[in-house]
Amino acid sequence: MSSLLDDLRAIVGEAHVLTGDGEALVAWERDWRKRYRGRALCVVLPGTADEVAAVVRRCAREDGVSIVTQGGNTGLVGGGVPDDSRTQVVLSTKRLRAIRRVDADNQTITVEAGLALQKVQAAAAEAGLLFPLSLAAEGTCTIGGNLATNAGGTQVLRFGNARELCLGLEVVTAQGELWSSLHGLRKDNTGYDLRDLFVGSEGTLGIITAATLRLFPQPRAGVTAWATCRTLAGAVALMRRLRDAFDAELVGYEAMNAASLALVERHFSALRVPLPLADASGQPLWSVLIDLASPHDEHVLRERAEATLMSAIEGGEAVDIAVTRNELQARTLWQLREAIPLAQGVEGLNIKHDVAVPLSSLAGFVAAADAALEAVVPGARHVTFGHLGDGNLHYNLQAAEGNEAASFLASHEDAANACVYDVVARFGGTFSAEHGIGRLRRPEMAARKPAPALAMMRAVKSALDPRGLLNPGVLLPD
Repeated sequence: MSSLLDDLRAIVGEAHVLTGDGEALVAWERDWRKRYRGRALCVVLPGTADEVAAVVRRCAREDGVSIVTQGGNTGLVGGGVPDDSRTQVVLSTKRLRAIRRVDADNQTITVEAGLALQKVQAAAAEAGLLFPLSLAAEGTCTIGGNLATNAGGTQVLRFGNARELCLGLEVVTAQGELWSSLHGLRKDNTGYDLRDLFVGSEGTLGIITAATLRLFPQPRAGVTAWATCRTLAGAVALMRRLRDAFDAELVGYEAMNAASLALVERHFSALRVPLPLADASGQPLWSVLIDLASPHDEHVLRERAEATLMSAIEGGEAVDIAVTRNELQARTLWQLREAIPLAQGVEGLNIKHDVAVPLSSLAGFVAAADAALEAVVPGARHVTFGHLGDGNLHYNLQAAEGNEAASFLASHEDAANACVYDVVARFGGTFSAEHGIGRLRRPEMAARKPAPALAMMRAVKSALDPRGLLNPGVLLPD
């Protein structure tokens, strides 16, 4: 392998090929959740798309070597880290972070894959426009990784997943060729949409090096509100009322059960929930976080929000409401929502599910899953929260109070997964809504994805990457 390393150094520069044992490469070899730890042959950091293509061509000539593309390494399913074979080259896109063009008239921005999502948002804002993709990890995650995993986030209700925000890509193929569709066209009906092959492919079909993304006008007014509901069905009914009243002005709608917010208050004392987590009888309540944005006057928007939410209390969908008066209050409410996964991490390893079912079935799914799990994992704490607006729930299980988290995960994860995914299937849902498949969910792909779908996916993989050079062991089951 020494000749390969020498050639890679010649391509990207000696300082940008990292090797070493022990902890030298741990930042690239371990996933964000610390569930997977691999051993890479090396980490390569190319600085241009041409260098990426040259790296791919060189690796393709080396028997037994494969490439794992990595952005911010914030994924939750282990899809961006190497295995332990020491034969994989981690190709980091962190040096590909140029903003190539902002086209205000076309409402597009073209950026390189390694640019952090927060930087894309800031560049759009500087031009007086909005890039609406928003995730808790936006300061670290990169736009290439967002597209490779078809990230969702908090504003899918209004703007869609990463796929809907992408108009074109620049991609290095498994043969080391550079293909580009960075034209910013909203209409291009000239055959297969190749862009959509690569969005959501988790680095298994090609390496995204740049993207042209859709921008939107900045809203003149924004109002954030918090409400409590007696049941999840009530939270769904409240969203229906808000959609009727605000239509496209409703841009975010998040739901959190009492257990999830109790964890936040336990581990982050500076964050306090604005409304009680239980009613006067001690019955836990569901909390919802509502984001409204409008091109019209903020005072008018706030008055409409307060009137609509008061009507929801009268109609029985809501128990109590709190409407923010300024941006600082709004940010504080969002910090509560975004701190839930962090609080779970502090509490200890947990069983995570990223599921989606039709909105009309959400309450039924949670009730059925809660009941089914009592026979499988009795006493586990149900930490349920997520993007109610698009039917995506993070339906997680934490060990019962006083139980050791790691042993809980090891003892119950497989049985809990099978139970939850069986219920998801009954309600017409999916076992992966926005986190992707990676290494973690491959068994579910094998067991639950229809055979014709798997066959077509394998045919696409074989056609575009016949040598299996790109991210083997991820997404597709053996």
